[in-house]
Amino acid sequence: MKAIRVHEYGGVDALRYDNVPMPQPGAGEALVKIEAAGVNFIDTYQRSGIYPLPLPAIIGMEGGGVVEAVGEGVTAVSPGDRVVFAMQSGTYAGYTAVPAWKLAPVPDPVSSEAAAAVMLQGMTAHYLTHSTYPINAGDTALVHAAAGGTGSLVVQLAKRRGATVIGTTSTAEKATLAKESGADEVILYTEEDFEAEVKRLTEGQGVDVVYDSVGKTTFDKSLNCLRSRGIMVLFGGASGPVPPMDPQVLNRKGSLFLTRPSLGHYAASAEEIRSRTADLFSWIAAGELQVRVDRRFPLAEAASAHRYIEGRQTKGKILLLPED
Repeated sequence: MKAIRVHEYGGVDALRYDNVPMPQPGAGEALVKIEAAGVNFIDTYQRSGIYPLPLPAIIGMEGGGVVEAVGEGVTAVSPGDRVVFAMQSGTYAGYTAVPAWKLAPVPDPVSSEAAAAVMLQGMTAHYLTHSTYPINAGDTALVHAAAGGTGSLVVQLAKRRGATVIGTTSTAEKATLAKESGADEVILYTEEDFEAEVKRLTEGQGVDVVYDSVGKTTFDKSLNCLRSRGIMVLFGGASGPVPPMDPQVLNRKGSLFLTRPSLGHYAASAEEIRSRTADLFSWIAAGELQVRVDRRFPLAEAASAHRYIEGRQTKGKILLLPED
């Protein structure tokens, strides 16, 4: 089969389109024929070595498709089932073997592309708004990168739970997209000081929660946007890692809370995965959650997909489509 592998860490040129042996499902695993693989910023960390993998490695963390075969002891899925999964390396390929407990069934009204597009980012948005900081009606949330794949879903789910949402984007075009997702206010951080604007919009009170996937360039000002005892949810670092900080800063700024969650800890069991995806798929099927696919690339053009996501051009989900 064809797969994108990294033989040595580096830039987009490190992505090689290789012929590799077809995987076989072991005990407790299912072999999935991948119809669409999601592209996420974490994939660039795997490629560059920030998140090292044993080399050579097939990268990618989510995909959707059809069960081709199952290994010993697998009863939850059968050949022919439509499934989706995340947090499983090796999705930039035609096939991959996945622990069966990680697979979520895809209902008929939801396409494989939509399922793959929402899996990692959708479950992330779900745990952020339902578990890390369970939003209540009347809360105010600041969502950075509000037009991106994850950001647009965080906006929609925060609004479902009754929040007032302030988003930040880099361009007027992205601001329009964030508004379409339901953001009440959108700040163009390239033209305005988002801290000052948040203070103005909240009449100096600050927000209850900040959802920050940007990291280094937004972190300090995001803390300043919080109300007393507000929570800073740092779930990514698109601009780079946040430097070490003195925890006393959280005290001085109002007894703030800081958490650095990851999906693996909020989708740690089959029950949790299926519960979150059942919500997401039911909302998609009902037309209550919009999943925006920005670009589709053939698997062989994974390097172009990485250039696109690293260029901060994304306005939704990027998918890789394996050739038959």
